[in-house]
Amino acid sequence: MSAVLKSKPVKERVSKEEWDLRVDLAAAYQLAAIFKWTDLIYTHFSARLPGHDEFLINPYGLMFEEVTASNLVKIDHDGKALDDPLGLGYNEAGFVIHGCVHEARPEAQCVIHTHTRAGVAVSAMKCGLLPISQHAMRVQAEVTYHDYEGIALDMDERARMAADLGKTSKAMILRNHGLLTLGETVREAFEYMYYLDCACQIQIDAMAGGMENVLLMSEGAARTADEQFHRADRPSNHKDWPALLRMLDRRGVKYRD
Repeated sequence: MSAVLKSKPVKERVSKEEWDLRVDLAAAYQLAAIFKWTDLIYTHFSARLPGHDEFLINPYGLMFEEVTASNLVKIDHDGKALDDPLGLGYNEAGFVIHGCVHEARPEAQCVIHTHTRAGVAVSAMKCGLLPISQHAMRVQAEVTYHDYEGIALDMDERARMAADLGKTSKAMILRNHGLLTLGETVREAFEYMYYLDCACQIQIDAMAGGMENVLLMSEGAARTADEQFHRADRPSNHKDWPALLRMLDRRGVKYRD
């Protein structure tokens, strides 16, 4: 990118389509800070630019509450930073994980990865995510699992991660590590993570009284709930994200900057 172009504000040097995507991704970071999905400056959310192999990710060194539309880093499919407004670079593990998913699943516009306490706890359970809550039904039927191989810095792991994710899953539990969701929009990926993380919290709370006291729902009820969550005319598919953005605006969060 030329020095002249870089001197312009980010909003003036990108398309409207990219700017709108930046706003949504920055909002997801800010919402994650509110919902306490953060792990200091670690973990990462990404969004692929429509029609490109390039994607946006957080600058390495910012707390999630500091992420805005203008300071997101743009990188290509080889991991080269194309636009890094703050000069902070990005987390290498973020490229390994997110680059893998964006490459394996071209329909995935957004990928969200977290290390929440409840998510990591369930990732360490042999039983995985259990069908014990309505929240779990949003994701449980399509959750896939990937075994822990160490900090995600090995590019060779990407093939194994993509194979474990599969062709249709939008939620994956990274064993002994954390959670990952993807969506065709930022909204969809965020909603999957909201339900997956809540389901993990509920499971931890329920199991505190002993596994013998935990009630698994019937297969029929689980199947019905899954179908209801995935019905095409589900109202929250277009109502929840605007409500979340209004919450950020009421709080004066500057994610659109």
